[in-house]
Amino acid sequence: MNDFVFKDGELYCEQVPIGKIASEIGTPFYVYSLGTLKRHFKVFDESSKIMNSIVCYSVKANSNIAILNFFFRSGWGADIVSGGELFRVLKAGVDTSKVVFTGVGKTEKEIEFAINSSILMFNVESMPELYLIDGIAGRLGKKAKIAFRINPDVDPGTHPYISTGLKKNKFGINIKYAVQSYEDAGNLKNINIAGLDCHIGSQLTEISPFNDAVTIIKDLLYKLINKGFDIKYLDLGGGLGITYENEAPPHPSTYMNSIKSILNGYKGKVIFEPGRVIVGNSGAFITKIVYNKSTGHKNFVIVDGGMNDLIRPALYEAYHEIVQVVKKRGSKIKADVVGPVCESADFFGRDRIFNLPEAGDLMAIFSAGAYGFSMSSNYNSRPRVPEILVDKDRFFTIRQRETYEDLVEKEHIPPLN
Repeated sequence: MNDFVFKDGELYCEQVPIGKIASEIGTPFYVYSLGTLKRHFKVFDESSKIMNSIVCYSVKANSNIAILNFFFRSGWGADIVSGGELFRVLKAGVDTSKVVFTGVGKTEKEIEFAINSSILMFNVESMPELYLIDGIAGRLGKKAKIAFRINPDVDPGTHPYISTGLKKNKFGINIKYAVQSYEDAGNLKNINIAGLDCHIGSQLTEISPFNDAVTIIKDLLYKLINKGFDIKYLDLGGGLGITYENEAPPHPSTYMNSIKSILNGYKGKVIFEPGRVIVGNSGAFITKIVYNKSTGHKNFVIVDGGMNDLIRPALYEAYHEIVQVVKKRGSKIKADVVGPVCESADFFGRDRIFNLPEAGDLMAIFSAGAYGFSMSSNYNSRPRVPEILVDKDRFFTIRQRETYEDLVEKEHIPPLN
């Protein structure tokens, strides 16, 4: 359920017509429903309370500081993967004691920034990273709390580009070396072993991969506890999927109850890192038809948004529902919805059916609240689009549209001979 609904044949976000936003700020743009965000937050938050838990929102899914601020004011923390994301969450008012830092390539500068910000812990993904953290913490005269991200070699049954828990993936430490890694970490004077981490992938639509991973990690957890390690935090990552087309992912309460039954007896805190499941269906990408084109072989609806704005279809061949903002009657055509970027991969949907699409018509591409704007770029020197947040009958620009001047602001022509 979400707050994008048709009223008298016109698409609204909550109580605001999409056409009204487009007329005031132009196209293309992202629009998010605060009502949907609140509802998804409440469902996940209440479900998580059956355990002693901390919820750390996965910032990479949607990192606008207005949205982050809503989560942080509501009591959640953050799962970050870069120094830039740490900067964002600080600006958005996060409680740094609820920040976990994941990622395979943490730099010295990022690690120092995180230690000085007093984050909860690092999810360490390699032994060289561990030794670098130890050295930096020692130089700063501090101790760094860590968990190891353990790779359980579980197939999540998702797209290979967003699978992270197989032994062939770059993420985490092979579970065969987990105990030895903890023992080595225990010998470092600037490291405080605090937790155990696991994340197997994104957009999971079945409960069984989660169960398999948690069962494996539970066995490791108790091996570590029996060896005297005080594992205060068990970070189970995120990955719960959403409905883009016909998927039927498990409800958060089903997910939580299943995990609780497996972990029966664990006394520490369980960390969850939801992202897509909270923000994915809260957002839509709105674009305008520029041209209709027929090659005699195929029809194309050419819009003013491009793959630089929403790359998921090009990157993953991901499905997003596409609708005309104003419903029309009449003959139907089958067409590909494509953008202006000079790549054949620049498409939003193939062989979609529409009623008489015309230049000037608005199109809404749904389920774009996660990995939409956050993955956008300036490819083809296209300014990034604005982000709009709707709250009942009001809307706010939470990120301004970039200008051509913004594209070259950081560039300089040197005095060459």
